[in-house]
Amino acid sequence: MSIHISAKKGEIAKVVLQPGDPLRAKYIAENYLENAKLVSQTRGIFYYTGLYKGKEITVGASGMGFPSIGIYSFELFTEYEVDTIIRIGTCGAYTTDLKTFDILNVEKAASESTYAKFAWEIEDEIISHQGSIFDTINATANDLSLKTKAINVHSSDIFYRKDPAVPAIATKYNCPAVEMEAFGLFANAQHLGKNAATILTVTDIIPTHEKISADQRETALKPMMELALESAIKSL
Repeated sequence: MSIHISAKKGEIAKVVLQPGDPLRAKYIAENYLENAKLVSQTRGIFYYTGLYKGKEITVGASGMGFPSIGIYSFELFTEYEVDTIIRIGTCGAYTTDLKTFDILNVEKAASESTYAKFAWEIEDEIISHQGSIFDTINATANDLSLKTKAINVHSSDIFYRKDPAVPAIATKYNCPAVEMEAFGLFANAQHLGKNAATILTVTDIIPTHEKISADQRETALKPMMELALESAIKSL
């Protein structure tokens, strides 16, 4: 077992779906996987492995921010020999060109963070998805007649900030939405030669303060979850 994940070797599948929230991982396991087994719950971060349409999938949480997803994705890639991680999460839109419930397949993640620089000596401010899973997600969305948007996102260390203006890096790299993990995941995957993608659902429109209600979230996130699961089994 790794330091932060207590699953035994062989209990984690080659493809992992990684929401931020442990309870969202639990929801996916209980509602979509057959014979789901809780294989790790260290620090309350749940990992489940089960079958989706006969193929083995693991779903487990990343926590919030680069330090957290950096730890969990690195240990999955190295200690458990995971080939592919699909992050599934929510994001805020900097522009009204995006709408709540929009599903985004992240092309590149831009960040002011020093995570990639000091972890792997990656100097780039913007890092692409890694491997073929991005294209698999696009093809799967087409098969499901599900509309997605391929965009760049701003991956930020900051949730609350003094200045309400769109950060300069988001403008520089044409990032219409913001989240907190994709850049760290992509950096780890680039360093290790692994596959990584991020699918996001827009839950907040920042300039208008429009938000998906708590009651709507379960329904709103289902298409993203199903897209990730269908893409995961295609990648195996």
